[in-house]
Amino acid sequence: MAGEKAEIRRILVADDDSVIRHVLTFNLEAEGFEVHALENGAGVYPAMRELRPDLLILDIMMPERDGLSILSEIRDDAAIADTPVVLLTAKATDAEVWAGWQAGADYYITKPFELDEILNFVQYLSAEHR
Repeated sequence: MAGEKAEIRRILVADDDSVIRHVLTFNLEAEGFEVHALENGAGVYPAMRELRPDLLILDIMMPERDGLSILSEIRDDAAIADTPVVLLTAKATDAEVWAGWQAGADYYITKPFELDEILNFVQYLSAEHR
C-alpha cells in the first residue's frame, strides 16, 4: 500500500569505536538484520543515499564529521529525511541530549549503554512498521 513504511531490515551503524561497531553488528545480525558499519562520519551521508537503510544508529563524536551535522543533513534531504535515527553517544548532559532531540533524533542513548535498550527499540520500530 502506498505511503506505508517498510519493516526495519537494513541498519547502518556509524561509530568510531570498533568494539561498539562489532557488538552492534554481531547482535543485530543475530536478530536477522542486514547491518552495514562505518568508522567515521565522512561516509555516513553518502551511505544513507546509497544504501537507504531503514534505521541509522549514529555516534555524535566521530572523526571527519560529527553526528549532529550528519543528522541535520539527513533531515534536510527529502529522500531520506524520514529514516529513524538513534543517537548513541557519550554526550549525556541535559543540554547535549536536548541538542540531539532538536537535531531530529528519534531516540537518544548514552554510553555506556545496555544492548537490550537498542535491540528493544529496533524491535519496536520493526513492529510499528509492519
